[in-house]
Amino acid sequence: MAGQTDTIIDAILGDIESGTLNPGDGIDETALATRLGVSRTPLREAMIQLETAGLITRQPRKGAVVFKPSLEEFLAILEVHAKLEGQAAGLAARRLSTDHAKELERIVVACEHHAATKGDADPDGYYQLNLDFHRIIAIAAGNPFLLEMIKTNARKLMAYYRARYQYVGAIADSAKDHREIATLITARDAEAAEQRMARHVQFDQVTAMDLLAVLS
Repeated sequence: MAGQTDTIIDAILGDIESGTLNPGDGIDETALATRLGVSRTPLREAMIQLETAGLITRQPRKGAVVFKPSLEEFLAILEVHAKLEGQAAGLAARRLSTDHAKELERIVVACEHHAATKGDADPDGYYQLNLDFHRIIAIAAGNPFLLEMIKTNARKLMAYYRARYQYVGAIADSAKDHREIATLITARDAEAAEQRMARHVQFDQVTAMDLLAVLS
């Protein structure tokens, strides 16, 4: 039963990460159970765990829906997320291994190549590169508890970061930020890396309002 519950959770998280499920979307539990070949009991357990993590909510007559923050909630989550991502970058600067340094350089080069050759095209493709960039840094931080906190928080914001890359110039700006952050991490400048990463993941209130409106 536990294995089925994990399978359901992984499927829903995968749909959130891929953009198949967006904030406010309802989750068709019957269709999900059929698709995965599971019974109602592990499905209920999966929904309880996701609700406890704040990734779904229960609404009257709609059932389970993907968490959709208000402006105040969005800014509050973003504030915490910036701190977590910043901490990861600072720790990565102190603990960066040779293998992680190579991985970080590889993904930064891929981000720069995308920005140089595709410009604003293929924002979804760039978003996947962006996920890899942040994932590598979180892993390089060497703190599995911090990594899980970042993952949970990021899933509440993924749709908004993905939408951000629809804006003109956003991909080029992001790739430039990635190079600056990677340079600080490889230079072992933990304090500067933490501050730069925190600025990188933040949105101002006007941008946050725009993104919430796009996905409303």
